[in-house]
Amino acid sequence: MVKMKRDTIFLKSIVVALALIFALVIISACKTSISKEIGIPYVKNAEKSSVVELSDKEIFSLEAKPVIKEIDGNKIRMYAYNGQIPGPLLKVKQGSTIYINFTNNIDMETAIHWHGIRLENKYDGVPDITQKPIKSGESFLYKLDFPDEGMYWYHPHLREDLQQELGLYGNIFVEPKDEDYFNKVDSEVSLFLDDIQIYNGDVSGFNANYADQALMGRFGNVMLVNGETNYKINAKEGDIIRFYITNSANTRIFNFFIENHELKLIGSDGGKYEKESFVNSVIISPSERYIFEVYFENEGTYTILHKTPTKTYELGTITVLSNKLDNNKNKKSEFLQLKNNNDIISETEKYKKYINSEPDFEFELTVDMSMMGHGMMGMQSSQPIEWEDDMAMMNAMATSKNTKWIIKDKKTGMQNMKIKNEVKLGEIKKIRLFNNPNSMHPMQHPMHLHGQQFLVTNINGNQNDNLVWKDTVLVPSGSTVDILVDFSNPGKWMMHCHIAEHLEAGMMTLFEVV
Repeated sequence: MVKMKRDTIFLKSIVVALALIFALVIISACKTSISKEIGIPYVKNAEKSSVVELSDKEIFSLEAKPVIKEIDGNKIRMYAYNGQIPGPLLKVKQGSTIYINFTNNIDMETAIHWHGIRLENKYDGVPDITQKPIKSGESFLYKLDFPDEGMYWYHPHLREDLQQELGLYGNIFVEPKDEDYFNKVDSEVSLFLDDIQIYNGDVSGFNANYADQALMGRFGNVMLVNGETNYKINAKEGDIIRFYITNSANTRIFNFFIENHELKLIGSDGGKYEKESFVNSVIISPSERYIFEVYFENEGTYTILHKTPTKTYELGTITVLSNKLDNNKNKKSEFLQLKNNNDIISETEKYKKYINSEPDFEFELTVDMSMMGHGMMGMQSSQPIEWEDDMAMMNAMATSKNTKWIIKDKKTGMQNMKIKNEVKLGEIKKIRLFNNPNSMHPMQHPMHLHGQQFLVTNINGNQNDNLVWKDTVLVPSGSTVDILVDFSNPGKWMMHCHIAEHLEAGMMTLFEVV
């Protein structure tokens, strides 16, 4: 049956192919190359990210502005925070409060979302929900509170598909109050995994008025680590390095690993796992963060890789230099010991009685392509994750005007922002997310909830036995994922897919905590 369905779809594709090609010509004619036609002058080349340590109550100035960045020999006009791609890594202490005096000096409205941080609602950075859009030339003062430790990040929440793609993203590391919260390591490294779509020496054109490539999302053809195509770091024999990984890509999921090395997985979005574990690779969806440690035992050069079922991408290299020390054997022995984090186990204990409870909210994730107007159905994927844009023609046809990505409430049938989700402050609620594999074009969705933390309790009916505080969870096609939310923060909070083009195409709803 599946084969017959796919054959039918293929025949339909052949019939409409010429029409699609014609439409693509029309669409291309309507697009503008944002990178070439930005009206504000580019005064400097992009710089590498700096580390800024901020104390309690400190005010830090952050500016979005145009820059020129060289990628693969091409001089690309992009955006940057303080002239840096990624933007400055802000280091703060848990429990502190800082102020960000943000100035918008790009040629379009913007705002900053402080991803994963349980801050005051009016500073969440969602235009027309928590604040007015910040116009070009204007400023806004953000007040950021940091009740939780861990790695977070900041990025626009207006035309995210365009502004984030062009370089507006940065990390915030919240240092734990407890100095022994993490294991002892020799160094820490923060990595942004990203891709960018470049053709004919420039970023491929964006539509100035709405998002394009809205079906699959914008897959890049150039891989970036911390904004670089040939990322390199050095280590010494016997070094233990803790990596903080953030996926800032519009759409791409990374399967991250380091050649010939196991990863000790210790944490994700909001802190530590209950139990450490060894893994060969980590699957990281857009906006997720993962924390792991690596022991570099032998000198040599090792490749940082992203591997899909059909392709392998080289992202960078780690060169391990000779360092013969007597204590390296002891360090290896300590590294190989996996520990249970009793502080996290104790913290999550009170939530475990809700793990097998019935869901309070049930949402179906699906898509409506009928507005594309050619009667062509999407193709069902045989895989729960689509690693590449394998439907480039149809994806090029899809825009946020003719493609609607949907969060549908099972109880009421209401969709997206029309759903009325209201909870009381302090309530613990279970949300069930079902990604319908029979939709017009099923695709994975990294679902992000603003301003709250949650635990992923069940995946496809199987109970999760290693909890960690999350703010984003990947829901593959055909999967059902249960999350348990501690609604500890009052206000209006978005929940949405973090594939930027899906967000622009409507895949968002609102939880009001009163």
